Amino acid sequence: MTTRVVTVRSDEPIAAAVDRMTRFGFSALPVVSASSRLVGIVSLLDVLRHREGHRAEGTAADERLPVEQIMSPDVLTMSATANSAVVARRLREHGELRVLPVVQGGRLVGVVTRGDLLRDRPRAGRPGLLGRLLGGRDRDEDDALAALARPRRAGPAPDGGTPVTAVMTRDVVTAGPGDPLTRAAELMLRHRHTALPVVDGDGRLVGVLSEADILADPLAGRSAHATVGSVMTRAAITVDAHATLGEARSVVADRGLRTVPVVDGDRLVGVLSRSDLV
Repeated sequence: MTTRVVTVRSDEPIAAAVDRMTRFGFSALPVVSASSRLVGIVSLLDVLRHREGHRAEGTAADERLPVEQIMSPDVLTMSATANSAVVARRLREHGELRVLPVVQGGRLVGVVTRGDLLRDRPRAGRPGLLGRLLGGRDRDEDDALAALARPRRAGPAPDGGTPVTAVMTRDVVTAGPGDPLTRAAELMLRHRHTALPVVDGDGRLVGVLSEADILADPLAGRSAHATVGSVMTRAAITVDAHATLGEARSVVADRGLRTVPVVDGDRLVGVLSRSDLV
């Protein structure tokens, strides 16, 4: 698990949670009380749904409201002694869950993400959950959080009528259907992505590979030569390159997506993340 955890207090404004998630590239944050007790989880999806709800009513979303107004109070947690295979199953079975808080005596002591499981090291003389696939990977626990910080977009969130092409990421990290899963997992870890668009040799989008796809049960016993195409999701949800941010926000909020490919016809031209939309 990761013991150096970025959190937000339940009484802090929603704007503070948005700032931390976008600055550090997190999709969700544990919400704690003043005494460090875990009281909820807040995600960028919660923020998007908060904003979309107000837009539907023709009002502006007030992000000075406390985080507790939009957080999910029912938090799935694990103990520090839980088996990694059980943790992987929990992360896979709960669709929008990517961050699994680890608690001891009601207090937050760490978090486990799907990325942590991809990095899972061999322990006690045996491979970790994906050890046979990835061969194990050491983690540097001393990396400063400042190294994770990303440049923040200046100014307010873009208007809903803004074209998606104005904020999408054009330089997209992708995988090919014939690539080994080991290479795709390494790309996810290196670039801190939760999913990769899968494109053929002509740049056409043929699927999406997510951490959940890699952590699927059948993978544990597969050869390290398994390919991206064998586990990817083929029916990918996409946004058209001519769509507006308002339309993209609705898709992301309704479907609970973290990233969505932007296509022109069947060709990949970019990707949108939740942080691009907020």
